[in-house]
Amino acid sequence: MAFFDELAARIERRDTVVSVGLDPDPDRLPEFLDSDLPRWAFNRRIIDATHEHAACYKPNAAFYEDSDGWRALEETVAYAHGKGVPVLLDAKRGDIGNTARQYATVLDSVDAITVNPYLGADALQPFLSREDKGVFVLARTSNPGAQEFQRLEVGNGKRLYEYVAQRAAEWSEGNVGLVVGATAPEELEAVRELVPELPFLVPGVGTQGGDAEAAVEHGLAGGVGLVNSSRGIIFAGEGSQSAERYFDAAGAAARRLKRRLNEYR
Repeated sequence: MAFFDELAARIERRDTVVSVGLDPDPDRLPEFLDSDLPRWAFNRRIIDATHEHAACYKPNAAFYEDSDGWRALEETVAYAHGKGVPVLLDAKRGDIGNTARQYATVLDSVDAITVNPYLGADALQPFLSREDKGVFVLARTSNPGAQEFQRLEVGNGKRLYEYVAQRAAEWSEGNVGLVVGATAPEELEAVRELVPELPFLVPGVGTQGGDAEAAVEHGLAGGVGLVNSSRGIIFAGEGSQSAERYFDAAGAAARRLKRRLNEYR
């Protein structure tokens, strides 16, 4: 099954568009994890607590780029798949030639990936050619510095992020989505008007304080899309005195976000 078909089925089955970001920052992992792979142990408990409310899991590659980290990521992906939840690797890849082809081999293990369009279509071709996988192209990101380049005018009053969105729509064979942050709701709406058929991955609703209503109203295409929260869910239990309370808090945070977003669906 192609990724966006699988995602649509998951969204309908669990009535959720929540993407749970699995970013196990070693400096914030609770002390009560007893494992030689603490990131894997943490993620397993998070998945146990949140999978009923998750449309997708989104591990960020930055938290796994060492030998133990990649082992933890492999275990995490397998465990999420065992719960019936697809996995989107937030890697923001984009390179040329054989390097891009090597980066794209990670799609043998995960269901979707984020990519950087700065090098152009040829650099993304190894990802785009995988029609069964999802490819989310960075368009308008949620960080404060995004406007430094992404809002530059590139002609006819069009912003760079708008041009990227339109080009991504041209690349799609039904397998392309966009990353568009919830922290700039007017720009989120503008991108949706340009590309009405592309699903969005919308970050920034959690600790970054993005607009949840806009994320749902403009992030979904035909009911399909993802609204991500990472730290706001996985570290919701910080300060808890027991593992049970810690991970219960993560489950409760995922459930609250699901209900909050469903108010606007």
